[in-house]
Amino acid sequence: MALRNEWPVIAIDGPSASGKGTVAERVAAALGFHFLDSGALYRLATLAALRQGLDLSDTTALAAAARDMDVAFRDGRTSLDGEDVTEALRTEAVSAATSRVAASPAVREALLARQRRFRQAPGLVADGRDMGSTVFPDALLKVFLTADVAVRAGRRHKQLMEKGMCAKMSDVVEELTQRDARDSNRPVAPLRHYPDAIFLDTTALSVDQAVERVLSWYRERAP
Repeated sequence: MALRNEWPVIAIDGPSASGKGTVAERVAAALGFHFLDSGALYRLATLAALRQGLDLSDTTALAAAARDMDVAFRDGRTSLDGEDVTEALRTEAVSAATSRVAASPAVREALLARQRRFRQAPGLVADGRDMGSTVFPDALLKVFLTADVAVRAGRRHKQLMEKGMCAKMSDVVEELTQRDARDSNRPVAPLRHYPDAIFLDTTALSVDQAVERVLSWYRERAP
């Protein structure tokens, strides 16, 4: 079935630990739309590469792994080649390697069509770093969602502690700062606040407030 451009897309982009995934998922639930966590696809490609023992500088091999992986999203769980990898995707090893894999133009090209297939009736909410700029440039609503790095580090630190993982706040801040730099300076689809995206700073907002802002902007634009 061909994709139809009239199916609306809300693109929510932003840096790591900004809360964009939570906001995007809740917006999708409120509207009854499909939800695309593009970061999960890049984490899956990274996990596949790590399990195959690939050299992360071998872009041809990375792209092949991204194209060939068998992925399924069901009932809040994620599987790779028939194995539930929901928890494995969130390990620090995968997190640390994902931004390197995602910087590969070949990997991004390999995953582009897969991401666009999520655009189905009645609509899609997509979160990532280049959803509005590259994957869905005709999105009805584009939002660049961010927060102060200290606040983002606090959110990430809390997530790690809840998983029983020890982490120093200073190390989390450093990791986020480095990842922001890699994502912003990569040659293909860099992370940035593009002109047609509404800037949303969630530093002083609750999740509910951020969700309502996005829903309000969507209602203003919906036909």
